[in-house]
Amino acid sequence: MPTYLLVLIHIGPAAWGVYHALLYKRDPRAAMGWIMACIFIPYGGPIAYFLFGINRVRTRAKGLQRRFLHVAYEAGRRKVEPAHAGEPGKRDVGWRVTGRVLSDGNDVVPLYNGEAAYPEMLEAIGRARHRVLLATYILKADVTGTAIADALQRATERGVDVKVMVDGIGELYSWRRASRLLQKRGIDVARFLPPTLLPPSVYINLRNHRKMLIIDDQLAFAGGMNIGDEHTTIEGRPRLVSDVHFALQGRVVPELVELFSLDWHFTTGKSVAAIPSEPVHDSSNMHCRIVPDGPDDELDSLAATIQGVIGAARQTIDIMTPYFLPGRELMSSLESAALRGVRVRVVLPKKNNLFYVHWAHRNMLAELLRWDIEAWYQPAPFCHSKLFCVDGDYSLIGSANLDSRSLRLNFELGIEVFSAALNEELAGHFDRTIAVSERALYADLDNRSLPVRLRDSAAALFSPYL
Repeated sequence: MPTYLLVLIHIGPAAWGVYHALLYKRDPRAAMGWIMACIFIPYGGPIAYFLFGINRVRTRAKGLQRRFLHVAYEAGRRKVEPAHAGEPGKRDVGWRVTGRVLSDGNDVVPLYNGEAAYPEMLEAIGRARHRVLLATYILKADVTGTAIADALQRATERGVDVKVMVDGIGELYSWRRASRLLQKRGIDVARFLPPTLLPPSVYINLRNHRKMLIIDDQLAFAGGMNIGDEHTTIEGRPRLVSDVHFALQGRVVPELVELFSLDWHFTTGKSVAAIPSEPVHDSSNMHCRIVPDGPDDELDSLAATIQGVIGAARQTIDIMTPYFLPGRELMSSLESAALRGVRVRVVLPKKNNLFYVHWAHRNMLAELLRWDIEAWYQPAPFCHSKLFCVDGDYSLIGSANLDSRSLRLNFELGIEVFSAALNEELAGHFDRTIAVSERALYADLDNRSLPVRLRDSAAALFSPYL
C-alpha cells in the first residue's frame, strides 16, 4: 500500500480524535494526553481513544429512553432551597452539588466485616415479604455467595420479587459466574455493561461499583463491601479483607430504591414495579443525603462534595480508603485544610491487593506529608473500608474510593450522614485502627532510591485508569 495512503488512513481518525477530545474532554490533562496519543501513535492512538476515551453513557441512557424515569429521578432533586441553604457549612455543600435535600428520621448502623454484615443481610432476605433488590460489583460463587443466592431463591419461591444486578466486569472476579449461579435458581438477574467480543465492547472501562441490598423498601444495606468469603472468617480460614458496611432505615431507603430503579432501567430497559407501601421506619434523627456519582448527569458529584466539605472542615478530617490516588484538586483541598490547622489523617492498607496502586500513591503521599498530614498504614487483613469523617458530625459512607476511576469512571454511591453519634462511633474505629498501624514518614518516602522513584512515578502516570 502506498505510503501516502497509509498516512491518510491515520490522519482521518487522528483528526477526529483530536476534534472530539477538544470539545468533550473536561479535564485538560486528559484531553492533552488523548490528543498526543491520537497524533503520535499511528492507528493505535485513535483506536484506543474510540474504545476507552469516549463517554457513551449519556447516549446509551437516552437510547433506553431514560427520560421516562424523569419524574422518579427528579423526586430526589428538589430545587426548593432548604432553610439552611446559604449558611456556610457542610450541610449546604451536598445540596448545592446534587439538588437533594436532607432526609430526616433515619437510622444508620455500622456493620464491621462480613461476620456482622452477612448474617444481617441473610436474615433480612429471609424476612422479605414483597421485594428484594440487590446491586453489587462482585458476587462470588463461593460459600458466602452461594448462601446469599440460596436465600434469594427461597425468597423467590415465597413469591417475593427479587432483582439482582451485577457488574459485567466485577463478576469476572469469580471463575463461576454469579449471573449463572442466580439464573439457575430462577432469579431475575442483569449484568451491567458486560464485556463482549463480537461486537467488541466499547463500555469496558465503565463499571457499576455501587453496593445496595434493599428489603421491602424499608431496610437497606450499603457501603463498600462486596459479597465473598474473603470478607469473613470461614471454614477455619482467617478473614482476608476488613471492611465496614451499613444498615440503613428511614426516609433515605426510598431514595436508594429510586437509584436502583434507574440503574435497572439503564441495564435492562425495564422498570421496577411498585410494591404495597408501608409507613417508613422513623425511630432516629440522623439526617441523610444520597450522592449518586457516575460518568453521566451526575459526573463529579462526589468529587465536588468531598472537596466542598473539606473546605468547610474546621477541626478534623479522617479518611480511610484502600485506593488513594487523589487528583490535584483534592490534594490541594487537603493541603489547604492542613494549613488552616485542621488535623488530617489518612489510613491506608500496608499491603495493597494491587501492588501498582501502592506504587502510584507514594508520590502523592510524599507531597501531603510535607504539610503535616498524617498517613497511617494498617496491617493485614487488607483494608477495603471507605470512610470520610469530618468535625465530629459529618460522615460520608458508600462505595467510592479516592481515585480517578471511582470519581470519574465508575457509577458510585455516596451517602452523607449528619450525626454526632455515628461520627463518634467511626472516630473510635479510626482511633483503634491507628493504634495498631504504622505511620508513614516523609523521610522514608524522600529517601527512596532512584529506581524506586522511577517505578512509582511511572505507575502514577496511569493513576486515572488504575
